[in-house]
Amino acid sequence: MTKAELETHYAPDRRNTNSYKWDSMISKFGTNHLLPLWVADMDFRAPDCVKEAFQHLIDFGVYGYYVPPASYLDAIVSWEARRHGYHIQPEWLRYTCGVVPGIYWLVNILTAPCDACMILTPSYYPFMEAVQNTGRQLVCSELVNQNGHYTVDIEKFEMDLTKHQVKLFVLCSPHNPTGRVWTPDELRAMLDACKRHGVYVISDEIHQDILMPGHIHHPAATVGNYDDMLVILSAASKTFNIAGLKNSFAIIPNESIRKRFDQYALSIQSTKGGTFGYAAVEAVYNHGEPWLGAVLGIIEENFCFLRNTLSKEAPLAHVTPLEGTYLAWVDLGAYMTSKDLQPFIQECCGLAVDYGSWFFPSGREGDTHIRLNLATPRSNIRRAIEQLVHELKKKVK
Repeated sequence: MTKAELETHYAPDRRNTNSYKWDSMISKFGTNHLLPLWVADMDFRAPDCVKEAFQHLIDFGVYGYYVPPASYLDAIVSWEARRHGYHIQPEWLRYTCGVVPGIYWLVNILTAPCDACMILTPSYYPFMEAVQNTGRQLVCSELVNQNGHYTVDIEKFEMDLTKHQVKLFVLCSPHNPTGRVWTPDELRAMLDACKRHGVYVISDEIHQDILMPGHIHHPAATVGNYDDMLVILSAASKTFNIAGLKNSFAIIPNESIRKRFDQYALSIQSTKGGTFGYAAVEAVYNHGEPWLGAVLGIIEENFCFLRNTLSKEAPLAHVTPLEGTYLAWVDLGAYMTSKDLQPFIQECCGLAVDYGSWFFPSGREGDTHIRLNLATPRSNIRRAIEQLVHELKKKVK
C-alpha cells in the first residue's frame, strides 16, 4: 500500500459518525466546530485484513460464547519477536479491555490504598487518574527538558522513589507526550533503581510500533532481568487504529504476579474480550505490516512539514524532536502566556488540541505546550499549521 492510497481511499469523513475525536469536542472545548488534533486515534481506516476477518465472522453468523484462539496468542508472540526482538511465551499473556484499564487493575493488584505510585511528568493524564482514582498517593518525578529534548535525572528519580517510599512506577515507553524513545541505558537506569528499592514497574508500551526512522523501541523486559517486578501493557490499537474494539494485553512473565492478576480479573468478571477484537488483532499482526509502513511514512512527513513550516514561518515556536508516537509536542511560550493559550488555539486558530497543562497534576499553571495528533491526512495538518502560523504572525507585528 502507498501513502497516496492511504490518504485518498482510507481517510473517510469522520464527522457525524459518533467519533469521540470529531463529534464530542463540545465536552472539552465547548464546540464541535474545530479541527480536531487531540484524541490519539488515527483518521485512517484500519487495514483491509480487519474487514476481511470481520466478514468471515459475519458470514458465519453465530456470535455466541467464544474461546480466544491459540492463533491470537501466537500472532502476538510472533509480532513481539519479529518487530521488537522480545521472545515471550503464550502463557505470559493476559487480556485487558484497554491499556488504561490494565493500569487501573495492576495498581489495585500490586499496591494497597494510600501506597505511593510514581510517574514521570509531563505524563499522559490517565496515568495520574489511575493513581488518584484508586486511592493511592501520586508522586511525580519531572523529566529534564534540555532545549526540547527530554531526559531522566536518574539521581532525582531514585531520590523520589526513596523519599516517598514508592511501591509502583508507571513507565511510558515510548513516552507520551514528549515522543521520547528511551535508550536501553535509560531504561536500565530506571528499572535498576526500582529493583534496588523493591518497586514494581508497569510499562505502557502501546506506542511501541510508532517509531520514526533511526529509532528502535526496546521492550523494558529486554534490557535486563526484571521479570519478578515488571508487567508490560500493550495493544494493536494505536498501531492499527482499532482502539474501539477494546482488546489489549498484559505480558506477565512472573507466575506469582500472573496468579494475582488472574484472581483480580476473575473478581471483576473481566477475563475475556469480544470475538471481533480477537479477530482484528490476529489479522493485523499477521497481515498489517504494509499498511503500517504507509502510515509511518505519512506521520513522518506530517511531522517534517510541521517542524519545517514553523521553523521558517514562526521560528520562536519550539518543536520537540519526534522519536516515537504520532504526537507532536510544541511550545508556544515565546508568543503568549499560558492564560492566553487556550483562547488563541481555539478561538483564533480553530483547533482542538491537548494542552500541556493537562499533563501535570492539577493542571500546571504556566505551561505553554500543545500536543498535536499527526495521524491524519496531510490536508488536515496543512490546514492546522497554516491557521496556526497565520495567527502567530499577528503576535509579532
